Amino acid sequence: MARVSQRMVWVVFALMLLAAPMALSSSFSIAILCQIGIAIIACLSYNVLLGQGGMLSFGHAVYSGLGSFLAIHALNLASAGKLSIPVSLIPLVGGLTGLLFAVLLGYVSTKKSGTTFAMITLGVGELVFAMSLMFPEFFGGERGISGNRVVGEPFLGVTFGPQRQVYYLIAAYTFASVWAMYAFTRTPLGRMLNAVRDNAERVEFVGYDARRVRYLAFIIAGFFAGISGGLAALNFEIVTAEVMSSTRSGAYLLFTFVGGTTFFIGPIIGAVLMVLAITLFSGLTKAWLLYLGLIFVFMVIYAPGGIASLIMMNVRVASFGRLRELLPRYAAMLASVSVMFAGASALIEMAYHTQLDGVSGSELRFLGVGWNTHNPWHWAAASAVMLLGGVCFEAVRRRFAAHWGRIQAALEYAANQERP
Repeated sequence: MARVSQRMVWVVFALMLLAAPMALSSSFSIAILCQIGIAIIACLSYNVLLGQGGMLSFGHAVYSGLGSFLAIHALNLASAGKLSIPVSLIPLVGGLTGLLFAVLLGYVSTKKSGTTFAMITLGVGELVFAMSLMFPEFFGGERGISGNRVVGEPFLGVTFGPQRQVYYLIAAYTFASVWAMYAFTRTPLGRMLNAVRDNAERVEFVGYDARRVRYLAFIIAGFFAGISGGLAALNFEIVTAEVMSSTRSGAYLLFTFVGGTTFFIGPIIGAVLMVLAITLFSGLTKAWLLYLGLIFVFMVIYAPGGIASLIMMNVRVASFGRLRELLPRYAAMLASVSVMFAGASALIEMAYHTQLDGVSGSELRFLGVGWNTHNPWHWAAASAVMLLGGVCFEAVRRRFAAHWGRIQAALEYAANQERP
């Protein structure tokens, strides 16, 4: 029965990938869908390190970025007739590039674990990014390297010129990559990687080399990161040094964590949020990075398991019929968080307006209300709203935590009673 349910999940996932451009048919929507597919592969590959192996990496963008550069060079060679390779296989060039550099750089990085591993990956990431600016002949300098994905004669009418055709190529790679990474979690190596994450000393005691397990996982993560980089090169037809920056690596870390590292679906949720934040939210306010940082801190404090963990915990509660009694408390917390966020965002927008748009005057409109940055009462009002929301949230959260604890105790008792 469980195997049938898993197959149904994969069927539904495939149908969603096929039907998405039909439901969202505008060119902008299809472009967003392409970026989401690429981000899903990148975040899942990062979670092979962080979620499954407990390896905090600050340089994962190195492997997706190098995959992008080698893919765009392969595309240009194919355009010039110097390399006989179909466009549909260009992402594999990126994957093999990510794998190769993961073999080389991962050998050094995985010699240590914990904080030392994180610092090594940070140093490697900064080193490679600096090299990308030192060798403009290969990396293109600040302009980057551009290409044209329409190469050769059409195959069954497919030229990969229209964005919809590129989407279906990305969707095919996304489905195959997601399935492969999920299958990896079920292999003996994937299980042993979890054991290394939980207790590396015990793994060593029973005869396994924890460092070798981390190294092999690092290589696998590098391969899929390279796949995402190759797809990005085809999608955008330009690659710049930014794809290997610490900002990109930080985005993988932040959104994978927010989505949830303990469940396989978590990085998928994080990838969707990452694309929506970068493409949509960034156009709404200049302070969008600050908002992301605040959301990340909020998640670390109150929901360290990520969004996926919250969903799965509530699914369990719902399976016992106890979710309905929590809905009023959820509504109260949502209302108090909204009030707190409204006050905090008003303060942030006024501060940004003062620093960046002060020459345009002291007036701004936010949340349907006019604000004057020169009026101290407006600052006091926004601060009071934020504090009021924060106090209410903390009061509601404590009552919710107590009620949640009672429900969890009841569920554990019921589960123990059902056991033979």
